[in-house]
Amino acid sequence: MPARVLIIEDNPASMELMVCLLQAYGHTVLLAPDGAAGIALAASAMPDLIVCDVHLPCMDGYGVVRHLKKQAALARIPIVAVTALAMVGDRKNLLSAGFDGYIGKPIEPTSFIPQLEMFLPAGLHAIIDPTARTHGDHSDC
Repeated sequence: MPARVLIIEDNPASMELMVCLLQAYGHTVLLAPDGAAGIALAASAMPDLIVCDVHLPCMDGYGVVRHLKKQAALARIPIVAVTALAMVGDRKNLLSAGFDGYIGKPIEPTSFIPQLEMFLPAGLHAIIDPTARTHGDHSDC
């Protein structure tokens, strides 16, 4: 069974790559271009996982994670930061702020889906063989 993944990302190229990879592995993707839209969509759609950039317009990723983790119905949804923040201590700061995980940008297409699926129950993992020629090389992404 595919997962419903909300991507909160303002960079079109980053969003396009994540969408392509997630869809290639059978997941359903929901999109929000900024923090405020992401919060609204999370509340209405109740995704299985949220992928959130940190540097966003309207509300940054720290504000998004604070808001979502305060809501009882949304607090259980894992939120993974996907960000270019790569200085010493950034990962620790993101996890301390409430993110459940961290993936650095630029994302690595071959490891992105397995990294995200660590935050999903086994029943929501990829429904295709990731080594299949049509998906394993990600040439369409």
